[in-house]
Amino acid sequence: MSEIITMGEAMAMFVADDEAPLSQVNHFTKYLAGAEVNVSIGVSRLGHTISYLSQVGRDPFGEYIKCMLEKEHISTDFIKVNDEYPTGFQIKNKTSATDPEVVYFRKNTAASTIDPAFINQFDFTGAKILHVTGIFPALSDKTFKATLQAIQKAKQNQMLVTFDPNLRPSLWKSKEDMVRKINLLAEKCDVFMPGFKEAKRLTGLSTKEEIANHYLAKGIKKIIIKLGTTGSYMKEQKTQDSETFVKSFTVQPVDTVGAGDGFAVGILTGLLEGLSPSALLTRANAIGAIQVTHISDNEGLPTRDELDHFIASLSKKGVNSYEVTSGH
Repeated sequence: MSEIITMGEAMAMFVADDEAPLSQVNHFTKYLAGAEVNVSIGVSRLGHTISYLSQVGRDPFGEYIKCMLEKEHISTDFIKVNDEYPTGFQIKNKTSATDPEVVYFRKNTAASTIDPAFINQFDFTGAKILHVTGIFPALSDKTFKATLQAIQKAKQNQMLVTFDPNLRPSLWKSKEDMVRKINLLAEKCDVFMPGFKEAKRLTGLSTKEEIANHYLAKGIKKIIIKLGTTGSYMKEQKTQDSETFVKSFTVQPVDTVGAGDGFAVGILTGLLEGLSPSALLTRANAIGAIQVTHISDNEGLPTRDELDHFIASLSKKGVNSYEVTSGH
């Protein structure tokens, strides 16, 4: 059994070769995409094992996805092929000035039909972490219920459950539905890692400390908040609540998509390795920074040697950390 199980919708992604609005682009390069795919690739490249739970169509995109995952040494034992529904895909433009324009084709796809019964086909025994995002449960009522079932199954197997909300408002019925269901999922997880803007949207609170206290009061063990170019912050429940802040690395971004997924890779692998809070956030910040210097959502995710070299070469310029105990 793999150390980590994650679940989601893997897609083929076509990235524009030239900088222009998508309506004006004629040539694209194909890549593999999906937030959980990015996390899986990053985890595997750092020498850990991960299984990807999903469903693809019996079509060329589905074949491509399974082939690429296997090439990255990601277990596809939890992927089924569906004869009735297709594999999803997306197109993305190339830009260095702002977040790229992304258009999704994922309505009535094979992954969107996954339900609790689908989850129950698989044995989670022996896995240590279940990682979920807020994207997969937004695809349909079925996938939301499937996510709840996966979390319950993980808890029954004494697994740690990590959750990255990855808010995609366009996938939800309404903003209110998104906020309610994301918070419901968060409260069932052990480690919650929203971006600061996401967390403010989910809680209506304005500071990282208020947000952290809000979620810790709900029973979450660790709240980790991504602060963009500032850094990252973690507060956790111990005998005394303890908090950690680590400054970000300074890099020249090329494409910001995938930065949060890279950050999650650092958290997941750091948890498996028992890193200290400051080392955990340093790793997560570093992988996020590396990822934004590449166009693809996952091609830049580092190997162990590449990560160590990056941290060693830039840590003196970009990272300081401190750990404080509540009340100090």
